[in-house]
Amino acid sequence: MQDISILYVPSNTRELHSWIAVLNNECVGNIHLQIEPNKQIKFLDAWVHENYRRQGIFRKLWDIRWEFVQQNYKGYKAYAWCKPMSLPLLLEKGFKEGETCVYVEKIIEDIKSPFEQCFVSC
Repeated sequence: MQDISILYVPSNTRELHSWIAVLNNECVGNIHLQIEPNKQIKFLDAWVHENYRRQGIFRKLWDIRWEFVQQNYKGYKAYAWCKPMSLPLLLEKGFKEGETCVYVEKIIEDIKSPFEQCFVSC
């Protein structure tokens, strides 16, 4: 792996924590977590630039985040929604696999008046 630096990025809120992978002053990856009520931690999105994938950057970001929660949040429950490619790492770390989710999407359109949305004839 090239000379990648991982930087902790403080947030304006205490609930969000972020790390970025930097190479030559350019962000090539990031990872986040959010502290939630009831002693829960949600592992948020992780991203690595397509030119730098398969070089261990995702694992390095993940491991730094994992060390952070182990040091600072003992007793909390961590959870994540992950892509199939990330699942082996989470299982390796002791996470239990839950239900499968399906991605859906929709283009948001202008709201039409009730008369334009449906036609009723008498």
